[in-house]
Amino acid sequence: MKKLFSLLAIIGIVLASNCSRIPENNDAIIGVWQKADRKEISETEKETSFKIWTFNDAYLGRYNHQLNQVEAVKTDFRWTEEDNKYTISYPGTDLADQIVTLEKTEKGEVLQSLTGEIVAVRN
Repeated sequence: MKKLFSLLAIIGIVLASNCSRIPENNDAIIGVWQKADRKEISETEKETSFKIWTFNDAYLGRYNHQLNQVEAVKTDFRWTEEDNKYTISYPGTDLADQIVTLEKTEKGEVLQSLTGEIVAVRN
């Protein structure tokens, strides 16, 4: 009888653990986004900036910023979506939260700030 009870307990545990599923996140923002800028400081000096955001399906991501080919910032971020607006926050850093929208243009998909500035393009 103890063996039967143990077997039923094991079957119950296996069935209960299989019932909890992680919801699949297929949000359009998932993927790699980037922005490259080049600014002339003087006639002989230029500043190059390269930023990469990698969004994953767990509402997290990795942000890299290189300034003149030197890593300036490398950090994780969180993202949320509400009313087609994405909020990107960088906990533990001085970086301000960003609110962007995902827009489709002739050049492809872009992340755009609420003021209309292009923040990044899909890689």
